[in-house]
Amino acid sequence: MIDSKEKLRSAYPPAKERSLKKQLTQLDKHCLRFIGLSPFVVLSSGTLEGGFDASPRGGEPGFVRAPDARTLLIPDAPGNNRLDTLENILANGRLGLLFLLPGVDETLRVNGTARLEDDLALIEHFKNEKRIPKLVIAVTVEDVYLHCAKALMRSRLWDASLQVERSVLPTMGQMLADQIGEPALAETQAQMVERYKPDL
Repeated sequence: MIDSKEKLRSAYPPAKERSLKKQLTQLDKHCLRFIGLSPFVVLSSGTLEGGFDASPRGGEPGFVRAPDARTLLIPDAPGNNRLDTLENILANGRLGLLFLLPGVDETLRVNGTARLEDDLALIEHFKNEKRIPKLVIAVTVEDVYLHCAKALMRSRLWDASLQVERSVLPTMGQMLADQIGEPALAETQAQMVERYKPDL
């Protein structure tokens, strides 16, 4: 069992110098370009009691805005209203982000402090979107770095020949019926997609 930092470190060679030096304290032109092209980010947050959450967020490429090299603005789009991430931000004000670009195996990691803003000046950044968000998650960047391609290369995530047909799984309604014991929604996958469209 690995139960100490010393045991953990002894099991692996030291990190390469480049891996350590690539960690930045603000967004440079390459990070800004990556974020500007990205339609998808995972938000990682936690509670003070030790609970954790990872929440996917998506939009048009560049839906996350960077008004300066130390700030990211993430519009809050309609979801399931559990508000796990938002409540976690209120609890401890920390957030980790993982940006992905379809077809690109490298990812971008950003860590920092976060706050929830309903200030109209910040919401104004999203005035031309399909809908104006109720609030914006404002992130103050503390560290940022491009993550190597190995994980996505191993998974072959963007290989179209490996895409899973949606039909290999039951519909969301059927799976939820099994999990929580409620009657399954009598809708096909296509009908569910149509039901979602007004909130996209």
